[in-house]
Amino acid sequence: MNVFYLLVPALVFYLLAQRFYARFLGRAFGEDDTRATPAVRLRDDVDYVPTRPHVLFAHHFSAIAAAGPIIGPTWALLYGYAPAFAWIVVGAILIGAVHDYACLFVSMREGGRSIAEIARKTIGPTAFVLFALFIVFNLVVVNAVFINMTAVSLTSLRAPADLGLPADQTIFRTVSGPQGQPLAVVGGIASTSAIALTVIAPVLGFLVVRRRMRELFAYPLATALCIGSVLVGFAWPVAMPALHLGPLHLDPAQVWVLIIALYVWFAAAVPVWLILQPREFVSVQFLYLGILLLLAAAVGTGVQGTPIQAPPAEIAQGERVLGAIWPSLFITIACGAVSGFHGLVASGTTSKQIARESHAKHVGYLGMLGESALALCVTLAIAVGMSYAEYTSFLVAPAGVAGWKANPVLAFSVGVAGICHSGLGIPPWLGVVFGLLMVEGFVLDTLDVAIRLNRYLLEEIWAALLPRVPRFLKNYWVNSGVAVGLMLALAWGGRAEYLWPLFGSGNQLLAALSLTTLAIWFYRQGRPVVYALVPAVLAGATTVASLVYLLTCRYWPAREYLRAGVAIIFLALAAGVGLCALRAVRALRRETRR
Repeated sequence: MNVFYLLVPALVFYLLAQRFYARFLGRAFGEDDTRATPAVRLRDDVDYVPTRPHVLFAHHFSAIAAAGPIIGPTWALLYGYAPAFAWIVVGAILIGAVHDYACLFVSMREGGRSIAEIARKTIGPTAFVLFALFIVFNLVVVNAVFINMTAVSLTSLRAPADLGLPADQTIFRTVSGPQGQPLAVVGGIASTSAIALTVIAPVLGFLVVRRRMRELFAYPLATALCIGSVLVGFAWPVAMPALHLGPLHLDPAQVWVLIIALYVWFAAAVPVWLILQPREFVSVQFLYLGILLLLAAAVGTGVQGTPIQAPPAEIAQGERVLGAIWPSLFITIACGAVSGFHGLVASGTTSKQIARESHAKHVGYLGMLGESALALCVTLAIAVGMSYAEYTSFLVAPAGVAGWKANPVLAFSVGVAGICHSGLGIPPWLGVVFGLLMVEGFVLDTLDVAIRLNRYLLEEIWAALLPRVPRFLKNYWVNSGVAVGLMLALAWGGRAEYLWPLFGSGNQLLAALSLTTLAIWFYRQGRPVVYALVPAVLAGATTVASLVYLLTCRYWPAREYLRAGVAIIFLALAAGVGLCALRAVRALRRETRR
């Protein structure tokens, strides 16, 4: 089947949703441009800054569009492209974009408060603590998943023939494989690029953030740094060796896990302008270029009539690896359809920069459609760019092979290489490297942001639970260390196919809890609640079913007690928030009757 049969209908659905459904929601929410937004009313030019919508959209989109909409669809294609396509498009339009827009709108109406603070006001102080704890554990799972995947992808090796190169090629550094065959150190290029950008980040941060370098110079500089870091990677790729310390034997991926853990512990404690902001500024260049490249490649293959190689449905294969299609497909797609993390971004920073209420739908609703489009491009790239057998070789463990680890990042990168070669004539080796870089920069940024958010939340939780908070619990090194320690405990020894469903379940359950909170807020305002409540029920039922399935069919039988414990914590905290919400609704009804 030609790629246009999927791409064109999806773009039409996105256009109609933004043109009509987003406007309909704006009227239902009570959008009013005569009301002063927090950015205008509380303007301080630090946190509260009225921002032009296209500039704010770029900031918001770069914050929400990390590795989730890439890795999730990569896994979900195991079920075939038809189920993935349906949930990516329909789920984003009716649930994900509604969640993002509603979180942004209500936070804007509440003076820029976070979703947890809105829960405190709407449902009660107990709900705030439960909500904050849920977010903490959800971020721990996010970090555990991404640090594992990063470590595996940074140690990726590939036969030169798979990159369209002869065995004696000189573009990549090679090492000897298990049978003595040469293997290109493709992951090492991304490793060097990440290290180079991290080292140069303080200088870039000083120029762009502190000295406010003009955009005319800043963007070319960021682009030059992107290209320069890649060239350095080709010249000096990092091939991480195994480490043997007495009885402790660490493979290269485990060594990377420890190095990255030390990095994020340090990075989460220093000012954001020193590392995080400049790294994001550079990393977003990879993302924007990657989206344009994938879209152009998809159009190119469509014009040439290149067929989709993946099957429309392969339910048995997907269920064997990931679990029953419901609920597993829905939580596997993760951020590509709906993400609770987006609510943290929308209510954390974006709501403080909305200049007019009508801008919220363009930033919130359209931002989620953009992420859905990215997930769709990823699905098409893999479905067109390589055979289904080659694709499954990255994600399905071969029989009798011990110590094998899934590598969804490399699967995506090979798909990028294939569709770019077919649609645009780009050499496969270059496409593989670009795919790796497109993911890796954002994974490190996500880890940095998530550890930092966890530090903030832990400080708020101590303040809410303890009458007098001990001094050491106010120390950012301690709270960052707690977040890193929890991440390592969950990540160590965990397989990607076991951790990703836990991440997807927790992330979408957070979205369900956020939508429930927002539905009660709308009820208090006398506004329709169905547009938030129905998505909350659908997402909640799916994620609870997923957690129960993971707990009873995967973690407990495999004696994965730590991961089983996290699943139980998710269910318990969600139940607690749900009970608080029911009490709040009953109290509101009693007030109404009076």
